[in-house]
Amino acid sequence: MRTISKEWLAFLREQFPRGSQVICWELDDPEHISTGTLEQIDEEGRFHTRMGDGAIRKLALGEEQFSVQPPEPTLLKLYMPLTADFYGRDEWGDIDEIGEEWDGRTLLDYEDHIQGALIRNRTPKEKERGLMHWYDKQNSVDAKVRSAEFTVEARNGQLWGVAECQVVGELTSEELAGLKDYLSGQASDGWGEGFEQRAIQVDGGELYVHLRSFDGDWSIQTEQERFAPKVAEGLPEMCFSTLASTGQLICIKRGESGYYPSDWDTGDKERNVELVDELNERRGVTPAQRQAMEIGSMAGWDVPGADPANYEIQREEQTEGGMTLG
Repeated sequence: MRTISKEWLAFLREQFPRGSQVICWELDDPEHISTGTLEQIDEEGRFHTRMGDGAIRKLALGEEQFSVQPPEPTLLKLYMPLTADFYGRDEWGDIDEIGEEWDGRTLLDYEDHIQGALIRNRTPKEKERGLMHWYDKQNSVDAKVRSAEFTVEARNGQLWGVAECQVVGELTSEELAGLKDYLSGQASDGWGEGFEQRAIQVDGGELYVHLRSFDGDWSIQTEQERFAPKVAEGLPEMCFSTLASTGQLICIKRGESGYYPSDWDTGDKERNVELVDELNERRGVTPAQRQAMEIGSMAGWDVPGADPANYEIQREEQTEGGMTLG
C-alpha cells in the first residue's frame, strides 16, 4: 500500500477536483494518447479516471505517464437583497438632510448607475481574483473559488445584489456555507461598507446603495435557493392526469409548469381516465396529491391549492378556475 501525507493528498484534491481532464500516454508510444475524466483521488493518491470506453484506470504519479488539467471554472451566482438611501436636491441644488429608503423594486430603474459604481469601486489589486484577493485562509474554498465580484441583476421585478463567483469543481455544503459567510462579511463590513459611503449621482439627487439590509430577513442565497418555486411537502415526483378537452393522457412533474405527453396514452378518453387512476395508484399517488400537482403545474406551486393538505381548497380552485385537466 502506498503511503502519502495528508498535506500532499489535500493539495492534490484541491488542485485537481472531480471532473478534471486526464491525458494518458505510453512512454514507448507517446503519440498514442487517451483521455478520461477524473472521478476521485483515493487515500493512496491514485487518480481514478473514467476513460472514453467507460473503464476506470487508477493512475499513480511517477508510475504512469499522464497529465491533469482542471476543469474550466463555472459561474456561481449568490443573490442578496439590495437597499439604498436617496437624498434629493432642493430647488437651490442643495442635498436634503433626510433621505428616503428605497428597496430593490425602486432601484430597478437605476441598474446602470449602480453597476457602473460597483465597477468603479474595484481596486487594481482585485483585477485577478476580485473579492477573493482579500480572502485570508488557505483552504479548499480559496483553491476552488478563483474569483468573486459584486454586481447587480434585475430579477422578478426588482434589482438584486449578486456575488458572481468563478468556481472550479463542485463546492461541498460546508465550502458553500464558508463562501457565503465570507461574502456576507464583505457585503456588510468589508468591501460593501466602503461602497455604501460613496454617493452615486442620479437625476434629482444622490444614491447610497447597501449590499446589505438592516432587517433580520437579509441573506445571501444561491439562484436555486432564492428563486426556485417553493413546493409543498408531500407531493410526488410525478403523477398522471388527462386533459379534459381531448382526454389525452399526460404526465405532471413536481415543480415544473405545464405537462408532458405520456407514452401510456391509448387514444381512448375513457380508457385513459381509468388508466390514470391505475398508474397513480401504482405510484402511491393519492387524489389529493394529484389535484395539488394539477393546480401547481397551471397556477403556480406557491398557491394554497398546490398543497395536498388543502384538499378542499384544491376542489374549489378547480371548479372556479376552469382547470382544463381531467
